Amino acid sequence: MKTYILRIWYILVPVIRLNTAEDFQWTKNNPGSFYYGTFPAGFLWGVGSSAYQTEGAWDKDGKGPSIWDAFTHKKGKVFRNETGDSACDGYYKVKDDIELLKELKVNHYLFSISWPRIMPTGIKTEQLNEKGIQFYNDTINSLLENNIIPIVSLYHWDLPQVLQEKYGGWQNISMINYFNDYANLCFEKFGDRVKHWITFSNPWAVAEKGYETGEHAPGLKLGGGGAYKAAHHIIKTHAKVWHSYNNKWRSKQQGMVGISLTSSWGEPVDPHSQTDRDTAERYIQFHLGWFANPIYRGDYPEVMKNYVGGKSAQQGLGTSRLPTFSVQEKTYIKGTSDFLGIGHFTTRYAIQKSFPFLQVSSYHTDRDLAELVDPKWPAPGPNWLYSVPWGFRRLLNFIKTQYGNPLIYVTENGVSEKVQCTQLCDEWRIEYLKGYINEILKALNDGVNVKGYTAWSLLDKFEWNKGFSERFGFYHIDFKNKNKPRYPKASVDYYKKIISANGFPNPREVENWYQKAMDACSTTHQLLATDSLITHMEMVTEIVLPTVFTLCILISIVLLIFYLRNHR
Repeated sequence: MKTYILRIWYILVPVIRLNTAEDFQWTKNNPGSFYYGTFPAGFLWGVGSSAYQTEGAWDKDGKGPSIWDAFTHKKGKVFRNETGDSACDGYYKVKDDIELLKELKVNHYLFSISWPRIMPTGIKTEQLNEKGIQFYNDTINSLLENNIIPIVSLYHWDLPQVLQEKYGGWQNISMINYFNDYANLCFEKFGDRVKHWITFSNPWAVAEKGYETGEHAPGLKLGGGGAYKAAHHIIKTHAKVWHSYNNKWRSKQQGMVGISLTSSWGEPVDPHSQTDRDTAERYIQFHLGWFANPIYRGDYPEVMKNYVGGKSAQQGLGTSRLPTFSVQEKTYIKGTSDFLGIGHFTTRYAIQKSFPFLQVSSYHTDRDLAELVDPKWPAPGPNWLYSVPWGFRRLLNFIKTQYGNPLIYVTENGVSEKVQCTQLCDEWRIEYLKGYINEILKALNDGVNVKGYTAWSLLDKFEWNKGFSERFGFYHIDFKNKNKPRYPKASVDYYKKIISANGFPNPREVENWYQKAMDACSTTHQLLATDSLITHMEMVTEIVLPTVFTLCILISIVLLIFYLRNHR
């Protein structure tokens, strides 16, 4: 019956076929009861954000335009035509936001550097922006002064627009050297203090949504080859940056360079069916394995090569739409990650779904699969983000098995709500965090090498093509207020308790956390209501009163003219 319901509730997304991971037992980690215990000493707790989503100041102090500036300024690309032009005004509120980090008592803060803010055209030899460099220097210094470790992503999607216009962005192999120049500048300017570097955050979305579906900047719909070509260049760029750091900077800076890959978990509908197990792994390999396999094993997953190659042959193409690495490139790329950043939000069931011969194939039809969800899974916010905590443990164990148990930092994990009204008592986020963090604790007991957790995200912020309609933040922002004030949600208090206890010590204490968090948010709601009233009154003062005053003057003039005419 369950299988039948799932098949009714599937989301039509294409997929392909692959062999099950060696030694990975699909049934070994069945969802179980809540596990009480603590994380190892030294486990890192943090929160994250990204430059374009929070900084604003899109054209201030010498910053060049990014592809997201260009994309959002075109009508119809983003929900309600919203933009990140001012976003959270994070460029002007660094000190305020560091106070929030101190309130949360986090060990680290993951943020990204805006490439066009420090290198306006993206080309080092053309122009450097000293004000942009100073901004990040000040941010890093302020974090360290407050005992907060900076974890820095070099690329969270905001490619300089000049490089897109001149060269076609990630479709062009020249990006490898331009990005390497940019990365080396960052190592030079900030590497004496930054010891954790991420080359790319969620490159899957950059390739698939930027160059296949066009949902994200630069908004290109390049069919069956665009995403693969972009990904190919990104992987080679990542490897070059890692080697640059390894050869030039590592000995004196003693830092680490990794990549952050975001992936859902793919679960077989029937774990006893070989077809279903193959399909579920194919789902994961086309998502996580697309980038992780070259870095940890030296080449694309076999299933990707077989499926894309087979579909390309059906189209009559002489070569596969999935590019190939030379023998030298495979050797050069393999092993280029000191840690693996993992972003994870949700899970899907995957079933076999064959797509007929298509003249123009796509990444999705290449996979020969469809995605399903269980209608019983909680979905507090957008229709893509279902809360399925047990999938996280399985994903982490899969990584352990597939890639030799690498050092892992969780770089993104969180849940959003759709904005209909202000929701500070976010009990669904508390339940989500509790469940997903607990699955990491279970994975640690399985022997998975997880060293840190980054909740996503610090603030409500600009959510790409969804604009401000989805809210991931621990802190609510009143975007209608010109000062963009921040208000803590209940989850702030709850996450603080997890951090302070380094896990979940016992049932009674964990239950008390929930009640205290709910009490705290009730107080904050009253403050927000008061502030909203004041903001409304300010608007009345600034707009309505001058309008009324102007009308009064006009009416007085008309009456005066009328009076003078009648008394000539």
